[in-house]
Order: sequence, then structure tokens, then C-alpha cells
Amino acid sequence: QVQLVESGGGLVQAGGSLRLSCAASGRASGRTFSNYHMGWFRQAPGKERECVAAISWSGGRIYYTNSVKGRFTISRDNAKNTMYLQMDSLKPEDTAVYWCAANSGMWAAVTGSYDYRGQGTQVTVSS
Repeated sequence: QVQLVESGGGLVQAGGSLRLSCAASGRASGRTFSNYHMGWFRQAPGKERECVAAISWSGGRIYYTNSVKGRFTISRDNAKNTMYLQMDSLKPEDTAVYWCAANSGMWAAVTGSYDYRGQGTQVTVSS
């Protein structure tokens, strides 16, 4: 099993910044954190789940949903088994529960599915 634990959520005013972290541990089928594509997902009340950003196992490929391009930055440190999401210029519409997820499959599927996910952390942006 791969365990994922998020941290860094909280309450911030519009225009502010937060940095989310996702710490990974464990292994499954011989795979560890560095073997997984990783993603950040979010879901607000009454809205669909959305993949906000994703990063390939090597960090060589990155995806952002349009609404966060230029404001959010995803990164990973495979030596520390940790992934990050730097969120700048936050808007009230960014308010949601955010969770990190690990995908052992193809990059093309990373925004729609995952094998493991964390419990999530609340991000609230006040206007």
C-alpha cells in the first residue's frame, strides 16, 4: 500500500498564497513514490471533482487545468518522497478540499483516475 498525507491547507485572503505538501510512504507491487505519476485534485461542495495539476514520475511532464495556469506550480522531490503545490494569487473559487493522488498507469489517464489518494486538506479563500 502507498500512503499519502497532505498538509498546508488553511484559510487565506484572496490574492494570498498557500503551499500544499503531499508526503508519500510505503510501496505496492514493487513501486514506490518515484514510480508514480502524481496529481492534485480538488472538489468544492456541489461541484465535480477536478484535477488541478499533475506531474509525471520524472517531473518531465506537467499538466494544469486552465483555471490555475500561471497561478499554481506543481513540483516533486523524489528523494524526499514529497510532492508540492504552490498556490499563488488565490481566488475564492479555489476554495475546495484538495487531495493528492498517485497513478501507476499511463500519463494520458492521470487527470481522470488514480490508484491511491490522501485524506485531503481544506483550502478556503475569503474575498
